[in-house]
Amino acid sequence: MADHHSHSHFPTRTPVPPAELPGLNGLLTLAVGVVVIAALYVGREVLIPITLAVLLSFVLAPLVDLLRRAYLGRVPSVILAVLLAFAIMLGLGGLIGTQVADLARGLPTYAATVESKVEAVRDAVQQRFTQMLRSFGQERHGAAQPNPGSAPAPAGQPPPVPVQVQQPVPGPFELGQRFLSPVLSPLETTAIVIVVAIFILLQREDLRDRIIRLFGSRDLHRTTAAMDDAASRLSRYFLTQLAVNTGFGCIIGFGLYFIGIPSPLLFGVMAGLLRFVPYIGTWMAAAIPVVFAAAVDPGWSMVLWTALLFVFVEPMVGQVLEPMLYGHSTGLSPFSVVVAAIFWTWLWGPIGLIMSTPLTLCLVVLGRHVERLEFLDVLLGDRPALTPVESLYQRILAGDPDEAAEQAELLLKERSLSSYYDEVALRALQLAASDSRRGVLSPQGIEQILEATEELVENLSDHPDTEPAPEKAAVEPVAPSSLAEQDFPKRPPPPVLNKDELPPGWQSEKPVLCIAGRSPLDAGAAAMLAQLLEKHGLGARLVRAHKVSRAEIASLDVEGVAMVCISYLEVSGAPSHLRYFLRRIRSRAPNAPILVALWGRGEEVRPDSRLAAAIGGDYYASTLREAVELCVQTALRAAEPARTAVAAAE
Repeated sequence: MADHHSHSHFPTRTPVPPAELPGLNGLLTLAVGVVVIAALYVGREVLIPITLAVLLSFVLAPLVDLLRRAYLGRVPSVILAVLLAFAIMLGLGGLIGTQVADLARGLPTYAATVESKVEAVRDAVQQRFTQMLRSFGQERHGAAQPNPGSAPAPAGQPPPVPVQVQQPVPGPFELGQRFLSPVLSPLETTAIVIVVAIFILLQREDLRDRIIRLFGSRDLHRTTAAMDDAASRLSRYFLTQLAVNTGFGCIIGFGLYFIGIPSPLLFGVMAGLLRFVPYIGTWMAAAIPVVFAAAVDPGWSMVLWTALLFVFVEPMVGQVLEPMLYGHSTGLSPFSVVVAAIFWTWLWGPIGLIMSTPLTLCLVVLGRHVERLEFLDVLLGDRPALTPVESLYQRILAGDPDEAAEQAELLLKERSLSSYYDEVALRALQLAASDSRRGVLSPQGIEQILEATEELVENLSDHPDTEPAPEKAAVEPVAPSSLAEQDFPKRPPPPVLNKDELPPGWQSEKPVLCIAGRSPLDAGAAAMLAQLLEKHGLGARLVRAHKVSRAEIASLDVEGVAMVCISYLEVSGAPSHLRYFLRRIRSRAPNAPILVALWGRGEEVRPDSRLAAAIGGDYYASTLREAVELCVQTALRAAEPARTAVAAAE
């Protein structure tokens, strides 16, 4: 009997299932990933030219389409576009060669300047070091060391005979191979890239259909969306990057020309090309002219102006121009760009470093459209890893309401306060209620969540419940599509009532009594409702469920209460306890209409629904916006007889 009595005070908790071991699908995915990486490394000699050809086709595809719209035909458009790209590459190569030849003529002068500067710096350092030694009273002592030379040969022995090793004179074939192989290898790769790019551009539609047949014939919509997304993102990225880097190189070239650096075209072209290398490319391009300026100018002013040119131009291009052209994002997170650069450089060398961003962008697009590869989008993409609901719940679990309020401030730039509470805060509380039902939250954890929620509501007390003005809305979306605008369409909040508009029964300081349900988390939702009612001119008072228990209902203060709102996050099964809950409230406040808010139940709580009939309330709501609207409408209806009487008297 004692055991039964003791167990009655502790409700049973649902055991939390243990963590599952990696399944067969996960192991197969890992094995496939290892095989793919190994294949990329082993086959890099073949895959690098093909990948370059594919990327080149993305760059030339818009030009080919433009030429085809000019009625040039498919084959002439492709050939003309490829010839134009090849001519640009040859022109750049010839320009670089000419500029390098011009610089070579002045190398002796530049070497002498550098040597004089090095000697000046060395002398200054030695002089400073000597002064330091003298200041500390140290004297230099050195003993003459014997000159280490070879010992004299013993008397009577002949001197050693020197031995010389001579390589055989290379023949013409060896000389040709030695000097032509460094040149033929890039030319061979370039030829392969151009030929493959021509065939890709000529057979684009056929290749697209074959890829769809191979990978996505069962889901044509998703496969087509993925291919269109990849093509548009890559083409936009390449063209924008090409335009930005070309402009950057022109600005650097003109700046170096006015500074007085010889061959400014060479350094401008190098700056534009090296900027394709993520992060370090710009500063590699800056280091070369800075060092060269030190070799040209006997002083240091030219070095300073060259460094200032890069320090000023790069942030302007990277932080102002690129975000405007890219639409604030390329689809990759900054961390993924760094990791991708390291990975592809390790895999394919310097070419991999240049191609790391577009290749990683392809992986992100693949992860967004292939369910099994979603982890690529999570790890490499720039979209938030957590939805606003999950992010808020995580911050509340961590006991960090300040960071939760900071996230809310961003969302409130696009949504009203009631929309934020409905779309984010209530759903976060529902996640907490679900975890509580599963038994993963302790009573202390639930109280911590409630305290964090109440502090969040308090932090947002200064925000009005109005839709933000269009000009004040965020430039880029701060919340992903998971806010479910189809469930919570944007509509203007209810009007704000003046106290003079209210009937006599509603003119008390707190005419609405908000009662939280049995769960501690219900108090968080009730606090949001009370705050919204205050913002719309209806004072509200919050009480916990224990105040409506059989033992304490007689002491419940209902003076000046014109309406009662009951807040429940979850009602499972037959809500008999809620029906008796309402009976006790009616016995205490018989004239006050009762609104039952079952958050998130949607169509289940319509006035003519089965659940509503079992509860017996006067009004029902499933969102905070709906609950506030019902309270405002009830107050206005109660004021109609008084307004009618005034109008009749007049």
